[in-house]
Amino acid sequence: MADTPQTTQLGKQSELPDSPDLAQLDYVANPREGTQYLVRFAAPEFTSLCPVTGQPDFAHLVIDYAPGKTIVESKSLKLFLGSFRNHCGFHEDVTVGIGQRLTAEMKPEWLRIGGYWYPRGGIPIDVFWQSGPPPAGLWVPDQGVASYRGRG
Repeated sequence: MADTPQTTQLGKQSELPDSPDLAQLDYVANPREGTQYLVRFAAPEFTSLCPVTGQPDFAHLVIDYAPGKTIVESKSLKLFLGSFRNHCGFHEDVTVGIGQRLTAEMKPEWLRIGGYWYPRGGIPIDVFWQSGPPPAGLWVPDQGVASYRGRG
């Protein structure tokens, strides 16, 4: 990331990247640097591919972060998440990998991701990862996604 964050996709026609590795995440200067706050992105229709069957897997992702010097530009995040439609990966690898990439590149004060995966083979899998404990005094609401209950 350059010293002066710039966007490569905002305001331009952009194609969906062929893979997460090819997706360019853009970051911009935090307009409220020094203010403690939380940002939430919800992706209720996230899709990736099962590495065993090649069939689509669906999840509701919730990404919460406390910004540092930069914030992620939302169009680039949407394209990054969309690039998983062609990516084979286990639920754990996909969820944790998204959180780790955002943390490594954006360097937020704190980040957590919840991956609420819809059942495949009768078993829902929920995956949670965070970069560490949240900063003292940060309001961190519940992610608001109920565990899968089926008909019960």
